Amino acid sequence: MTAPDQAGPAPQATRADQAPRTVDLAIIGAGSGNSIPDERFDTTSIAIFEEGLFGGTCMNVGCIPTKMFVYAADIAAAARESAKYGVDARVEGVDWPAIVARVFGRIDPIEAGGREYRVERCDNVTVYTSHVVFDGRDDETGRYRLVTADGETVLATDVVVVAGARSDVPDVIAESGVPFHTNADVMRLPELPKRLAILGSGYIAAEFAHVFSALGTQVTVIARGPKLLRALDTDVADRFTDVASRQWDVRLDSPVSSAAQLADGSVRLEFAGGDAVEADALLVATGRTPNGDRLGLDSIGVALTDDGRVPVDAHGRTPARGVWALGDVSSPYQLKHVANHEQRVVQANLVKGWDADDLDSFDYRAVPAAVFTHPQIATVGLTEEQARDEGLDITVKVQNYGDVAYGWAMEDTDGICKVIAERGTGRIVGAHLLGAQASSIVQPLVQAMSFGLTAPEMARGQYWIHPALPEVLENALLGLEV
Repeated sequence: MTAPDQAGPAPQATRADQAPRTVDLAIIGAGSGNSIPDERFDTTSIAIFEEGLFGGTCMNVGCIPTKMFVYAADIAAAARESAKYGVDARVEGVDWPAIVARVFGRIDPIEAGGREYRVERCDNVTVYTSHVVFDGRDDETGRYRLVTADGETVLATDVVVVAGARSDVPDVIAESGVPFHTNADVMRLPELPKRLAILGSGYIAAEFAHVFSALGTQVTVIARGPKLLRALDTDVADRFTDVASRQWDVRLDSPVSSAAQLADGSVRLEFAGGDAVEADALLVATGRTPNGDRLGLDSIGVALTDDGRVPVDAHGRTPARGVWALGDVSSPYQLKHVANHEQRVVQANLVKGWDADDLDSFDYRAVPAAVFTHPQIATVGLTEEQARDEGLDITVKVQNYGDVAYGWAMEDTDGICKVIAERGTGRIVGAHLLGAQASSIVQPLVQAMSFGLTAPEMARGQYWIHPALPEVLENALLGLEV
């Protein structure tokens, strides 16, 4: 990806000549974009532009390292909560440098290996390590002109834009001059902060609140609105906000009016209502912005959508012939598993050609997502509000974790499994879980929705292991009045 908020130094450009190079294919971003060139492209001349880290956000500063931190946090949380099971356990201490070393001692070599492979072992690939922008088309060849910040020019017949997204930073923070972190660098802090303020109420805020709190940091979550994870189904968002407020210092309806650094290096955030929070470190997690606005796309006649994405059709084609896009820069879903799917679609279509009659298409029928906080959250399909807004005649069942045998054994009083189906047909249109193993329990629902299995068929057409936790899903399905 080309987002500037990625941590780690970038090496020098692999070539220094200034003469334009002509290539068949240019790829802007080496996250999911780095997976495009396979054996089918061995005779294709390719330029890859990556000013940040090979592997993109997911591998370096997102999905993978964060879940390694989350797992450590889960272990610590389990020890702290063990008394309710009659177990005398406690956390004796947390070796933060060891946790960081474990994570990036694995991640960094993978990044370096991916870069080395493309630079050193792919004779048909040239890697450029500075920011790149479109500069219209070449007058003589008609190819797209791509100009790097180092002044190098590449002429490309086809271009795939996989430039990712970057962290949003509110003006009140950016203009204050206070030190702050984003997901790109907060996992590499030299030591665990005693007090951490997290500005934001979405999934990044929720996951890092769990990580740092479980490892011993006093966490304050600052939400501009009335609840956390407010984009999720209302029942889940409300339940999670309640659970989170018992774990962390949660400030709702608290827009920040000013920020300042104190003499001891800590940060003070003041709210419009007059209250304030002081912390040793500040994490900004207020959302992410697609990087399409930094690529000069207007020079090739491509205007961004109202929400800042690069527009594409169902096959990954932008309005500019020969220019494709995928991943966070263009997708309605900023999720790695979606980017991987889109990458495979665009990859296949590059082989077939722009005008092929049998182009592959993106499939967004049942896109799941999970938030690895405490407890886990998983979701797929429509929320109850969305289903009703679409005019669907629906039936809804909310099943408590604690009402099935394994949830009862876990002393779970917070977990819920909510399933939404269409009356008459039994078609499952949405599901939302908050609780242990939510990211795994949701998967059978993804499968059912993808292959057209109805709620009654799913509930009674298979065995459910007793007394495993997925019985919470079985009971939810059985409770639907279809």
